[in-house]
Amino acid sequence: MTGHPRPYNSEKTKLTELHYREEDGKPLSQVIRDRLKQGNKRFWAGDNISEYISDVEKDALINEATGAFEQVLDSLLIDRENDPNSKGTAKRLAKMYFNEIMAGRYDPAPDATAFPNDSEDRYEGMLVVRSELRSMCSHHHQPVVGVAYIGIIAANKLIGLSKYTRIAQWCARRGTLQEELCNDIAKEISKATDSENVAVYIQATHGCCENRGIMAHSSLTQTTVLKGSFLTDSGTKKEFFDNVKLQQEFAPR
Repeated sequence: MTGHPRPYNSEKTKLTELHYREEDGKPLSQVIRDRLKQGNKRFWAGDNISEYISDVEKDALINEATGAFEQVLDSLLIDRENDPNSKGTAKRLAKMYFNEIMAGRYDPAPDATAFPNDSEDRYEGMLVVRSELRSMCSHHHQPVVGVAYIGIIAANKLIGLSKYTRIAQWCARRGTLQEELCNDIAKEISKATDSENVAVYIQATHGCCENRGIMAHSSLTQTTVLKGSFLTDSGTKKEFFDNVKLQQEFAPR
């Protein structure tokens, strides 16, 4: 990656960085923030920054975030010392953010082993995969729950069916908007399959609409990204959405 100051995957580097943090007196989050800026790396809520954080540092960040969440609970006047339901909540929140709902920021992309599709019997048709998603709105940190329908026209390599969902979920587990998520999934699927012909359709419900504000429990948001023949060829586009409709009819209730 351009501008990356140095790798962070060796044990020696991990120990050096933690030692630097202690000597400098900065919180680790500030050390990594400085590192990201030095490498001209954007670190918005929807950006993956896994190359700039070692596993040891991630564990230390969880401890740092625990202290920050304790301050939030204190500001909310929640008695986390005597309330049995609030004891340990700060640590649970910190681990949840790093290891679950925003794991797509801190974990590297899933390994998507590709298989050649260049024999005489190569597959040249359309493939549509249904992937369940859980994401988080970057505005209010409310859950986004939905389904992505991912379509490709097969190119010179294929990936395992489960990889489509793994890639989609990796893109989703961070703070984002549904429009951005649709674009991110299309980009990563295109990269993994070498196909320029990619379609992504997402339908999801948003906690920021259901749990606050308008509190509309029946709201549903739909977004679509079409690339290559999915955009330029009306027959390909129709076949994709016909497949989506069929999958919706037979999806588990």
